[in-house]
Amino acid sequence: MQISENPGQPSPVVAARARLGECPVWDTERRVLFWVDAYNHRVHQFDPATRRNRYLETGDIVSAIVLAGQDRLLIALRDRLAFLDVNTGAIEVVYQIKFPCPNTRFNDGKCDSQGRFWIGAVSDAPEQAELYRYDPDGSMHVMETGLTISNGLGWSPDDATFYLTDSAKHLIYAYDFDAKSGAIANRRVLIDLSRESVDGVVVEPDGMTIDQAGNLWIALWNGWRVACFNPNGEEIHSIQLPVQRPTSVAFGGAELRDLYITSASVGLSQKEIQKGFNAGDLFCAADQTVIAKPNFRFGHDPL
Repeated sequence: MQISENPGQPSPVVAARARLGECPVWDTERRVLFWVDAYNHRVHQFDPATRRNRYLETGDIVSAIVLAGQDRLLIALRDRLAFLDVNTGAIEVVYQIKFPCPNTRFNDGKCDSQGRFWIGAVSDAPEQAELYRYDPDGSMHVMETGLTISNGLGWSPDDATFYLTDSAKHLIYAYDFDAKSGAIANRRVLIDLSRESVDGVVVEPDGMTIDQAGNLWIALWNGWRVACFNPNGEEIHSIQLPVQRPTSVAFGGAELRDLYITSASVGLSQKEIQKGFNAGDLFCAADQTVIAKPNFRFGHDPL
């Protein structure tokens, strides 16, 4: 299948030099983009209208954020979930977990259409990480086991399919999804990137977002690009980037056509950073030919 290039080419919008930029989330009410620098313990807020970027300190690794009502986010720290007041920076811990395996932490996460927070983990031990679902009633549920780096996740527009990435295995899985109960079943491999490499460096699928047509937009760690796959798992678009480690993607802007892309500088040699000088910056590939749907908020209907 021929892979096309999208008209909106990426440009850096915040020279953040983040160690591990992750989890961009567009707020349609504020018209700002929230995103994190996990290893520098920061939640960023970027306003495209003013080009201003500010951040709040979290005091710990912060890997995922979701909208959670007016003026607050639900954030995933190393082993805790907490509400963050985006005006004051106040943090209110609501859940602390004891992982079954040492050297494990929370990783990527998103809310489903019923306002439940799905949050994965990453473990130093192969296949010892899990996927969790934190419900608005405060209950936590283990939804999948046997993972190593639980990463990019999302749902099809009809809410019938759930997608989950295990970066260490270079796989994106698809599951049957029951929106009412929150159950997943019938796991199968949708995309296998185990044979993809750039200059001998193995590529890993990282964060993802899904547009209204059901296409999966996936940041490729060590791949220098974002790839778009249709619901059948066929690659149909590619956006080249000037950085080696794009980490996650989210649509934003007034019409939800601007693709925001986070990136990382962690683990790169000086030579690699010189080659990809903008490593860790926030990018935007504006005016894509597709449109996305608004994000879901924790405990709320979609925005």
